[in-house]
Amino acid sequence: MAKYLAQIIVMGVQVVGRAFARALRQEFAASRAAADARGRAGHQSAAASNLSGLSLQEAQQILNISKLSPEEIQKNYEHLFKVNDKSVGGSFYLQSKQWSQEEENHKLQ
Repeated sequence: MAKYLAQIIVMGVQVVGRAFARALRQEFAASRAAADARGRAGHQSAAASNLSGLSLQEAQQILNISKLSPEEIQKNYEHLFKVNDKSVGGSFYLQSKQWSQEEENHKLQ
C-alpha cells in the first residue's frame, strides 16, 4: 500500500514539474518576443528616453506642442518656466520636467 502511494506521489510531482517547466518556457518565449518587438519599434526613442528620462511624446505633451518647431518649443518653454518659477509660487519639480523636455526636443531636431 505504501509503495503504491509513493509511486502516485512521485508521478504527480513529475506531471506538475513538467507542466511548470513547459509554462516557464512558454512565458520566456513570449517575453522575449515582446521585448524584440518593442526593440524594433522604438529602439531609438528608448535610447533617447534613457538618457533624458522623457520620451518625445511626453516632452511634447508637457509643452503642449504638436510639431517640433524650434520657435514654438522655445516660446512654450519660456512661458511654462516663468509660470512655474519658485519665486512666484511655482514648482521646482515642474521646472525640472520642463527643462528635461526642452533638452529632449532640442536633441531630436
